[in-house]
Amino acid sequence: MFDLTEVKYIKRITVGSDNPARMNTPEEIEAATAMLNKCLTGTPKGCIIATEKSFAVLQMGEHQVVLQWIVYHVGFTRKPIWLDD
Repeated sequence: MFDLTEVKYIKRITVGSDNPARMNTPEEIEAATAMLNKCLTGTPKGCIIATEKSFAVLQMGEHQVVLQWIVYHVGFTRKPIWLDD
C-alpha cells in the first residue's frame, strides 16, 4: 500500500503530443513510455498518484486533427538518483 504522506518527489511524464506546433515523433513517445516504465519498476519504485487525460481538436485546412495525450504524475518517497531533472 502506498501512502501519499510519504511522497517527497513527483515526476510528471507526458505521453503523446500536446503541442500542435511541434508534434512528438514516435521515438519521443516511446522514450516517454520507457521513462514511465522505469519510474514504476526502478529503485526507488514510484507509484502513479494522478493522471491528466486531454485532447484538442484542431482545424488544419479542410482536415480536423485530434491531439491526444496523457500526463502521469509518479510519486516517489525520495528523488531517484537516475533522474536528471
